[in-house]
Amino acid sequence: MATEPLLLLAILCGSVVFSEWLARHTFLRHLGTALVVIIVVAVWANLGLIPSASQGSEVYTGVFRYLAPLSIFYLLLDVNLASIRRAGAPMLGMFLLGSLATAAGVLTGMYVIDGPTHFGEFYPAISGMFTGTYTGGSINYNAIAIHYDMMREGVLYAGMTAVDNIITAVWMVVTLAVPMLLRRGRGSRIDPKAAAASGERERESVSVLSLGILLGIGFLALATADWLAAWFAAVGYSVPSILILTTIALLLAQVPRMHRLAGGQVLGLFFVYLFLAVIGAFCELAALGQIGDLAWRLLALVTMTVLVHGAIVFAGAFLFKIDADVAAVASQANIGGSSSALALAKSLDRMDLYLPGILVGALGNGLGTYLGFLVAGMAS
Repeated sequence: MATEPLLLLAILCGSVVFSEWLARHTFLRHLGTALVVIIVVAVWANLGLIPSASQGSEVYTGVFRYLAPLSIFYLLLDVNLASIRRAGAPMLGMFLLGSLATAAGVLTGMYVIDGPTHFGEFYPAISGMFTGTYTGGSINYNAIAIHYDMMREGVLYAGMTAVDNIITAVWMVVTLAVPMLLRRGRGSRIDPKAAAASGERERESVSVLSLGILLGIGFLALATADWLAAWFAAVGYSVPSILILTTIALLLAQVPRMHRLAGGQVLGLFFVYLFLAVIGAFCELAALGQIGDLAWRLLALVTMTVLVHGAIVFAGAFLFKIDADVAAVASQANIGGSSSALALAKSLDRMDLYLPGILVGALGNGLGTYLGFLVAGMAS
């Protein structure tokens, strides 16, 4: 197994290159690089060639800690603020609907598998944790787990985390595939000129000067966001660093010279693919065997949760005539958080959904904890 950090990073980078080649030159072109890289790295992890989620790696930690936020920063440097107004309200509506749909999905799933009987004293905690994580990400999952002291239940907690990771990866595949299938049926909603411009930016020539400036600005912005978040926390305010980083990127995006720096979209896209590669590595099937009979019940619970969530979100989009891309990104903001929402918006070539997806994902970081505790209280 490749556990040495540099070797593992080389494998992840090579997997992105391999996936890009497959998406360009084989029948997998219909899936796209984002979807292929998740599948490729999931295969490596489940074959034991690279560490899984339970085994962990400082490379995975570094990708989540540094490269995922930097991908947001670089891709936002090209955001057109005028286009955001059109997507903002529908995105927020779909996100709030998705949050309620998650709670409904957890309650439905628990009813179907008879959660109180099989999970016993852990029934409220499990209900709250999955509600929280599928409203706005793992921050909520861990907050509720800490309250109920679930970390002491090592094997069960590991199994729950494995199920969470598997379904999160699967849902990324679903939210990539559904809009693409709908486009084939009724024609693409992508602006051809915008897609062409995006493609050109991703294949642009990069000079040492522009690359150095972009990397320097990105590292400085990330450090500044972390420092400001810590400062706000010290004076009694909780401001997520990702929101501060987003604000910095949007301010810089209004400076015309920033748009003349070649390479920002290339860096952002590559970091997105590395983030998705780690999502694939976290799709760990072997961990399910550690919790025995509870494994399939947890899997059934979480599958039911996301199916109910997805059915309500896409039905709502159809009923209110909201673009399927908007619904998919909002759903991904619920299930995977800001970084996943951005990765999906980028994969769908929807620049106008970058910022709305990030913002509702950040909203989920707060809303998910409250909703999770509400559902846990109802289950008590």
